[in-house]
Amino acid sequence: QIQDARNHVNQAIYLLMNRDVNYQFKTGSEVLKLMDAVMLQLSRARNRLTTPATLTLPEIASSGLTKMFTPALPPDILVNFYINLNKLCLTVYQLHVLQPSTTKNFKPAGGSILHNPGAMFEFGNQRYEVSHVHKVECVVPWLNDALVFFTVSLQLCQQLKDKISVFSSYWNYRPY
Repeated sequence: QIQDARNHVNQAIYLLMNRDVNYQFKTGSEVLKLMDAVMLQLSRARNRLTTPATLTLPEIASSGLTKMFTPALPPDILVNFYINLNKLCLTVYQLHVLQPSTTKNFKPAGGSILHNPGAMFEFGNQRYEVSHVHKVECVVPWLNDALVFFTVSLQLCQQLKDKISVFSSYWNYRPY
């Protein structure tokens, strides 16, 4: 999520810097169009930090997060890391293998930020049920600063757009 946010910021910077240093804007609408594109990238960056992705349990199982540990995690454990506002969250899912002969109704869980005990999924020709969920959070102070900077930058862009709109309408006014 942090890398995605950074990529959106880089795209906003590219939009702003992708002109010759002597370039002069011809119209207010040209500036408004640029500000809209920059604000879109900044909003996407902020949203990546404020709204974690919803994932299915098979997506978590295949994400590689579980495989990055040394020694390897037991096969009945899944882990997921994500950012939510100014916190780094770790969720550990303990799984129970469902036997093929089980009489339990199998209903695969959909996408979610946090899956509850009882959620079921299929992965690698095996069916699982979440038996326990453990979640811990750690506040990351600079993430809060980043969110504040995104909000302030979006406000400044909007103020610039508002001023350009006022002056554009003034310049376009032609008395009869």
